[in-house]
Amino acid sequence: MFYKPSIIRQICLFTGVITGFFIISCSGGASRRSHEPAKGNRVYGGTFTISETDDYQTLYPIALADAVSSFLANQIYEGLVKFSVNDLSVNPGIAEKWEIDPSGTTYTFHLKKGVYFHDDECFPDGKGRELKASDVKYSFELLCSQSPDNVNFASSFKNNVKGAVEYYEASAKGKPASGLEGVKVIDDYTVQIILQVPSTSFLYILASPIASIVPKEGVEKYGNELHVGTGPFMFGVNDKKAGNVVLLRNPNYHGVDSLGNQLPFVDSLVMKILGTKSAQLEAFEKGEVDVVLGLPSESVRSLVEKQIEQFKNKTVGYILERTPEMASNYYEFNLTRPPFDDVRVRKAFSYAINRNKIIDDVLKGEAYGPGIYGVSPPSFKEYDITKVKGYDYNPDMANKLFYESGYKDKKTFPVVKVVLNSGGAKNTKVALEIQKQLMDVLGIRVDFEVKTLAQKLEDAKYARADILRAGWLADYPNPESFLWMFYGAPVPESLDKPSFPNTTRYKNPEFDKLFEKGRTARTRDESYMYFAQAEQVMMNDAPIMMLWYDENYRLIKSRVKRLPANPIRYRDCSEVYLQDTAPAIADTEKK
Repeated sequence: MFYKPSIIRQICLFTGVITGFFIISCSGGASRRSHEPAKGNRVYGGTFTISETDDYQTLYPIALADAVSSFLANQIYEGLVKFSVNDLSVNPGIAEKWEIDPSGTTYTFHLKKGVYFHDDECFPDGKGRELKASDVKYSFELLCSQSPDNVNFASSFKNNVKGAVEYYEASAKGKPASGLEGVKVIDDYTVQIILQVPSTSFLYILASPIASIVPKEGVEKYGNELHVGTGPFMFGVNDKKAGNVVLLRNPNYHGVDSLGNQLPFVDSLVMKILGTKSAQLEAFEKGEVDVVLGLPSESVRSLVEKQIEQFKNKTVGYILERTPEMASNYYEFNLTRPPFDDVRVRKAFSYAINRNKIIDDVLKGEAYGPGIYGVSPPSFKEYDITKVKGYDYNPDMANKLFYESGYKDKKTFPVVKVVLNSGGAKNTKVALEIQKQLMDVLGIRVDFEVKTLAQKLEDAKYARADILRAGWLADYPNPESFLWMFYGAPVPESLDKPSFPNTTRYKNPEFDKLFEKGRTARTRDESYMYFAQAEQVMMNDAPIMMLWYDENYRLIKSRVKRLPANPIRYRDCSEVYLQDTAPAIADTEKK
């Protein structure tokens, strides 16, 4: 049974609303400009502003490794297919349609005509050219090429696309003359992808921004600083001094909505980098930000109380949404050196943690439930995570395993350090509680160090820390996205080479075999059966210390339309529009 915080019931009492949460405000925010009307009561113009606690790390698709970078990349680039923001089904992207042959291994994509890359000086006369099937082949060969930037080959085309491994190995000596065997250009608007074996998740991989289609001219000019795609927005500026990343409307975008309106609606998309949730909330209340993600529940309670008291019976200005996410939070152990090369030590740590206390006292209820099962969150339909046995609070078992590990004299146990990124101070508060619990239960000392997200990611890739704070948000709606992190085949032997996403460098042939069976299964039920078995093997080895499964409080201005929430935070801002004064029927379709 999952933990369900009482704050929700309190909010319901405050608002009297059962079906949703509407926070009352005296104003929805002033219009930034006169809006041009569009079909269906939609409007053009304005600036849509969101906030994040961390800056993006890269916009280069093959190098994407964090949620903030992926969000921005998703607005700039496009792939053959994309997710629906409503239900995460796979929809047409650059490809207007596709077929899969009876064997489940040959995918034929028919490209949409009239898709142009952004105008940019990497092209002759600065004019973006039309995207062709050769660009798809080039982009996928880039994804299968060895380079320090490419961290996504193993979790995408490796062991999936025919010839991908051979191409990758040969690419170290230069681009193979024969090209990538499993990607064939049929004509300018038709491309074929041939898999080694069937895959239930390959379309999901193609919908991820790591599989975006990029121009060769842009890669040759900008390298890993690439910012040229075909998406609804163009890169504008990264004003680090002001803490703003600005994307501008692509006037040549090919997309239209279901009513025939040219997309995107807003003139610009701004991401404000604000280091704390309190700063984000303050900016939201001042009208400087339209959306705040991941609000602490105590801030939610305070805001509700204040707004109900001061602005009762006024126009609805804010909407508060609470949704479970396909996201998990945990600590990673460094399995390459003592003391965490001993599974008994790892298990002892996991049994020593009171996860409910962390949720109650530190997170103030901001969690979907304690991480007492596997690493996959309980938000995948038909995948019963409760059948995977994890670790619940058991001090006696923790001490027994610790004693059996050989550290009978706890004074001889080394001081270990947890490396974490700030995460708006929440990560530090959690680390302090874990530090206290490990001292109380095991009598050992744990220190921690706060680093930037970029530094933490680099430490993770090269196994430089004893313990790393980590969290994983699904790239696509399948538990495979979580289990990828423990697949041992891509892990290099040398610590001088980076390992991603398997940053624990966990290796178990039994896990790998079951994981591979799950990936190549022909049905979802069969796939999930093997994934659950693999996940149990991994949890028995305890390469991570699970903490909690996530949920998200999202505070959004009511003037922001067509930005639905979903469990993987997949956001396509092409259809977002701003309506400062909502008519009786604000939209002819579901928001």
